[in-house]
Amino acid sequence: MNSLGVNQIDRLTYPTRGRPAPAINTMTHMLYQILLWLALPVVPLRLRWRARREPGYGERVGERFGRPPAAIPKDGVWFHAVSAGETIAVAPLIEALADEFPALPFLVTTMTPTGSEQVTRRLGDKVAHCYAPYDFPFAVRAFFDAARPRLLILVETELWPNLIGEAHRRGVPVLLVNARLSERSARGYGRIAKLAKAVLGQLRLIGCQYPDHARRFQALGAEPTKVVTTGSVKFDVALPADHEQAVAALRTALGLAERPVWIAASTHPGEEAIVLEAHRQVRERLPDVCLLLVPRHPIRSGEVLKMVADSGFTSASLSLPPSEAIDVVVGDQMGVLQTLYGLSQVAFIGGSLVPRGGHNSIEAAICGQPLLMGPSDFNFTEVAAAFAAADCLVRVGNAGELAEAVIKLLGDASGRRQIGQRALGVVRRNGGALARTKALLREHIRVL
Repeated sequence: MNSLGVNQIDRLTYPTRGRPAPAINTMTHMLYQILLWLALPVVPLRLRWRARREPGYGERVGERFGRPPAAIPKDGVWFHAVSAGETIAVAPLIEALADEFPALPFLVTTMTPTGSEQVTRRLGDKVAHCYAPYDFPFAVRAFFDAARPRLLILVETELWPNLIGEAHRRGVPVLLVNARLSERSARGYGRIAKLAKAVLGQLRLIGCQYPDHARRFQALGAEPTKVVTTGSVKFDVALPADHEQAVAALRTALGLAERPVWIAASTHPGEEAIVLEAHRQVRERLPDVCLLLVPRHPIRSGEVLKMVADSGFTSASLSLPPSEAIDVVVGDQMGVLQTLYGLSQVAFIGGSLVPRGGHNSIEAAICGQPLLMGPSDFNFTEVAAAFAAADCLVRVGNAGELAEAVIKLLGDASGRRQIGQRALGVVRRNGGALARTKALLREHIRVL
């Protein structure tokens, strides 16, 4: 495992040039292929089922089976990020590289409609975009035939055996950047250890967020010379230039004026009921407080609005602002979470009171927010630990503890600001991964 320095970049550009990794040929891989073929008839049905709630899953289905748009650029750099969070994290990196290499086409693929929306929103016409193919061998081969990429860059933990194997067979270098591997995920890959080792052996480089992640990749069989630690690019987040204006406009639209506000962001089923009970307890002590309740998937906003009404609160959604003061605002739009954090004084990070591993607390910290989280954080263990060590993250385990923390923070403006500044300091101290990753990728792109 290496911590990436500038003097190491040349050494890391093509560490496996002398001896290519072997093709994947394990019993587990054969079983994987059989399972894929068995799943093939089910996949279109699942897409239709998901499209009932999220129409985007019913659109551009051919792209998922290796039929990208005819205008897809060829002979370029292909970035793959699975969904919105990964896309948001690497969008500044992709934009910077596209600006630096204007003659080279860039293609960004995602797997989810929310990821697709973020590519369009954040990168516009700087890149081409379509959905990535599912890992069926025929779909992957067809996609490579259409795109003919010269470099494939995967984001976080997109380890698809057929995708990576096809790139290897065609001599296309594959890099994994901003890579993370939680203990839970490592245990899962450990159950298919031979396949995992074979797939990792076909990667040219793994740029990990943290040393613990690097050690886990090595324990699965990644060659130490291929593994470096670059940090998490999510710490390099910056507020939009119009952030304050957007916050002020939304505050006016929602009629919040000088009201105290707290946010429960990226919540999951089973979590909203806890949050609403906490809000009931908060309002018993602080009657004017408003809650911004933002489900992880906006498609659930109707369900959440009903829960709010059943709990006895008045409510409105972002898309239908209230005409009078209300108790709860439910988020039903993509791309506004950063603005909502700016509206609030205290932030609870969802996915942590249920076993979902938590979500990204950095977006709240960059707004100077004190942070509250439940016990589940396996997707962001190191991030949560950094905030906890700086005494700007409070752990809560139930509605009562959540309510007490919110009440305490809302009642102490000076202390709240100090805690928020400590959170902001953590973000700034951990920045720099974007520049390190860009420097690393620049060297790979220059030799294309």
